[in-house]
Parts: sequence; structure tokens; C-alpha cells
Amino acid sequence: MSAKNVVILGSTGSIGINTLKVISRFPEQFRVVGLTAYNNLELLKDQVRKFKPKYLAVRHDGINYFRNNRLFEQLNVLDVDEGLDELVSSSSVDIVVIGMRGSSAIKPFLAAVKAGKTVAPANKEALVVAGRMIMQEAKKAKAMIIPVDSEQSAIFQCLEGRNHAELDKVYLTASGGRLYNVSASKFDTLSVAEILKHPRWKMGKKITVDSATLMNKGFEVIEAVRLFGLNPDQIEVLIHPEAIIHSMVGFKDGSIIAQLGVTDMRLPIQYALTYPKRLSTGLKELDFFKLAKLTFKKPDVKKFPALDLAFYAIKKDGTLPCVLNAADEVAVEAFLERRLAFSKIVKVVEKVLTKHRCIANPSLNDILETDAWAREETEKLIR
Repeated sequence: MSAKNVVILGSTGSIGINTLKVISRFPEQFRVVGLTAYNNLELLKDQVRKFKPKYLAVRHDGINYFRNNRLFEQLNVLDVDEGLDELVSSSSVDIVVIGMRGSSAIKPFLAAVKAGKTVAPANKEALVVAGRMIMQEAKKAKAMIIPVDSEQSAIFQCLEGRNHAELDKVYLTASGGRLYNVSASKFDTLSVAEILKHPRWKMGKKITVDSATLMNKGFEVIEAVRLFGLNPDQIEVLIHPEAIIHSMVGFKDGSIIAQLGVTDMRLPIQYALTYPKRLSTGLKELDFFKLAKLTFKKPDVKKFPALDLAFYAIKKDGTLPCVLNAADEVAVEAFLERRLAFSKIVKVVEKVLTKHRCIANPSLNDILETDAWAREETEKLIR
């Protein structure tokens, strides 16, 4: 069987790095044909030397470096801000892994599904902002979307081969984040550095703050609605501090199927790449005899109102999820820059949501205009 050709959008981030680790285990089954990155040129150079992709998409300083270096003469170098649609649509590409963050992933995601590719997204924003449109285009082109986020991958695996009409409820699990055991009155006494100390994982700054507010879990609710055609009322969020059960699916007969595993992103990444096969990961297996307990708690939505905001946005739908995402991006950035108190992040997002005049069935242009409006409105409120 010939090797599958893989493009990785965001190869120098954690998803990209872990994807390349998986590919390194199976050199006969996967070939890296394209890498993209916005920064971290030193790591990108190492990746290009090792995996020898045909295509590379970088920013202007990187373009000049790679085009003018004799070591990379065979490399087709593109502008990362303009060339991603062309790259993911190439006839030589089989799988597109989306590890880049932010709403800038919307256009290449759409281009990939329109071209009928298998897409393995770890990016939440594109599905939150334009998920309905992406799923419609994927259906038309018969593109396969296999999520890489551990929670969405777990739901995908639990539903695989089953009648979706028999589905009753989906249980999304959350570790609780940095502040679950901290009193709300103490939130603003913690420094940015303290907020960024996640109790379990080392992640990017934005996603760590979203984990602390539970907005990240709210985005996952919206993602699940899009990916699996769910009604928001079919989704329940559970705080599960041990992070062993990645999600569960309940059926109408009362049966519940759960996906368990060690917390390592290489598991869902490898599943997306090798689907429908399952191959050895080389990772430690889950040791049931070392599990002291598995606990579950209801999320405290008074303390963490971001979760309710996300449910509100997806129930109203239209352009509201877009506003939620854009306002949160700006508010979190302001917090990281110490221009906004932590406790004000969700309050600012809520104010922007209430000011927005929702468009029920937005076009891509409507979404892009709404995104720009929400960012400007959020910045005004912060100032």
C-alpha cells in the first residue's frame, strides 16, 4: 500500500510536533509533503531537513531565508498568509492536519474539505466560527473529518459504526482547569504567571486561560454540536479531574460507552492518521490497578459563567458563536498583556454578545465581517 501524503498546518506547535513523532514511527505509511509555521524558524529548519517536504509555507522573513538558501533549493516555498488554500487543495495531498490556532484556519479548512481531503483538526476556532458551513461543504465533497482534540476524538470513537438516531446524550469531560479549587474572590489576586500554571498540562497561553475560565470547554460544546449534528441539550459537561475518561456517549437504552486512555495527544493524532486501522503507539498502557478513583462533578456555572455563555451562543447559533470566539480572543489577549483583570474576561465577552445583532444563516463574508466587528467592539469595551 502506498504511503499517505500529509500536510501539517502549524508544524512547530505541540500538535504539529506530536504529529511528526507519530509519522516518524511509520515512515512507510506516511510521507510529509507540506509543513507550515508562523514562527520558530529554527525548529522549522530542523523539521524540513528531517522530513524533506515538497512544500513549505512561512511568513516573509522565512520565505527569504528558505528561497535564498541552497540547502533548500528543491523546496516550493509559499506565503503562509496566502498560500494555504493552494497547498491543502493539491492533488498530491491525502491528509491535512490542522494544528494552527485561531480563526485564520477557517479558509484552509474549507479549502481542504471542498477538495475532498481527510482533515484532522485540532483547531477549535474554525469549527466554532464556521462549523455549519465546513460540515455542509464536507458532506458535499465527501470529505472525512476525524477530530484530533482528545474529547472530540473520544466521541468520534464511541459513535463509530453506531446508529446516531439511537444516541441520547454526550458527556464531555473537563479536568477543571487551574482555578477549579480556587475561590472566585481570589481570582484577581493571582498573577498571569500563576493562572498559566495548569495542574496537568503544559499548553499555549490562550488555551490555558480558556481552560481556567472553562471557555475552552464551552468551545468544545459548540465543536461537538457541529461535528456530530447534536442538539446542545444533548451535551452534558462533567468535571473529571483525573482526565482518564476523555468523553462518553449515552444511548436510548441507557447504555453508556466511554473512551479511556492515558493523557497523550499522540493517541488521538495517530488514530486520525491511521483510521480505520489501530496500530501500536509505543506508549504506556492505562494501568487500572494504579487508578485510585474516578470522580465526576457538576461544573459551577456561577463561578465559571463562560460555559453558560457558550450554550447560549450555540442555541441561538448564527453569528453568535463567531462573536463568542472573537471577543474571547481579544479579552484573553488583554488579560495576558495585563490590561484586563481575569474576572472581567467573561463579563466583557458577555457584553459584546448582547450588543450583537445576530445573522441567522451567515455567509463566509458575514462571518468575517462579524469577526472584525466583535474584535473592534471588545477592544472598545476594554479601553
